[in-house]
Amino acid sequence: MTAVSTTVTDGIARIELARPPVNALNLATIRTLVDALRAAGADPAVRAIVLASGIPRRFCAGLDLDHVQDRSVTDMHEVLSALYVEMNDVQARLGKPTIAAVSGAARGAGMTLAISCDVIIAGESATFGYPEIDVGLIPGIHFVHLPRIVGRHRAFELLFSGRSFGAQEALSLGLLSRVVPDGEVAAAAEAMARTFAAKSPEVMRLARAAFHRACDTDYRKGIAEIVDVFCMIAGTPHSREGVAAFVEKRPPAWRPPQGD
Repeated sequence: MTAVSTTVTDGIARIELARPPVNALNLATIRTLVDALRAAGADPAVRAIVLASGIPRRFCAGLDLDHVQDRSVTDMHEVLSALYVEMNDVQARLGKPTIAAVSGAARGAGMTLAISCDVIIAGESATFGYPEIDVGLIPGIHFVHLPRIVGRHRAFELLFSGRSFGAQEALSLGLLSRVVPDGEVAAAAEAMARTFAAKSPEVMRLARAAFHRACDTDYRKGIAEIVDVFCMIAGTPHSREGVAAFVEKRPPAWRPPQGD
């Protein structure tokens, strides 16, 4: 099965992520997804893009921790640059609106995929969360964007508790555009894509570029700093223990730092 597939119908490209069992992301999948977005942006027949999952009840579980375990700082920089910088750049330059159709669970890097889009539509039973702290990592990009959306104190609680939350709470926080019945997510996303596709493509291209510039608020500077912090944390004994414990399906043993 191809991890990322694209179908184009009536001017709408549906890019579907299908990497069983939970759509966890490794570097190859992130790069393939970026390439699929870039190709849709370059296709004159495409007027709007829907990003969805081909796996029931799973949008994206986040980074594949088997892939992250024991990687060097250089390797982690490569993964995060693809996820945070390349994904942001291709979205900013698409010239076409993108809609995330979230059915099921979105966690960590799955939240990154969703918030990279212009619009997020979720099913009623969709769930969200930033569980990285539980395995000794941090949800880097969300340190940059989440406080601007939900406020500093609510962002801290979500990012540092690691708890999951439902679609209605996500909507009330301003993280979603719309919540619809579970069986209507695909139809709602395609209907919105058709609305956007009916607009002038030239006006959409210019206006969307201006909108992205206005919303940037020093994203590149902020994310560069967070990537460095992520890589520093990922190299600590506690982070390595947390990731190993998750992979081995056991509780982590948080031992005091050596010398305490």
